[in-house]
Amino acid sequence: MNIPSVTELTLLKVLWKQQPLSAREIHDAAAGELDWSFSSTRKTLDRMLEKDMVGLQLAHGVNVYSARLEKVGTLAAFAHDFGRRVMEIDAPLPVTMFTGSKLVDQQELAQLEQMLHDWPADEA
Repeated sequence: MNIPSVTELTLLKVLWKQQPLSAREIHDAAAGELDWSFSSTRKTLDRMLEKDMVGLQLAHGVNVYSARLEKVGTLAAFAHDFGRRVMEIDAPLPVTMFTGSKLVDQQELAQLEQMLHDWPADEA
């Protein structure tokens, strides 16, 4: 899986909460996390389209974006990569680190725990 950058993840989080959205709506929703111009949001969305992270369609004469990456799987890959590369942890990350997250509900938390636990050992 292509692991999103921090800025790509920010835009995906907006879309996982509500989609489809226009580039302007995504930009406005992410403004609290990303202090950058609208053109930077557009360029990032263009790169995400090329990577097949988001989809684009026309709705009422406006281009709207939807996430193509599934939330729990993407978060599991991101967390696994962080644990392995940044923290140098070979064991699955404890799911308690995600407790209290506003991004995942209890069912998704259970899925995330299972995915992290079952991560293939040889997959880097």
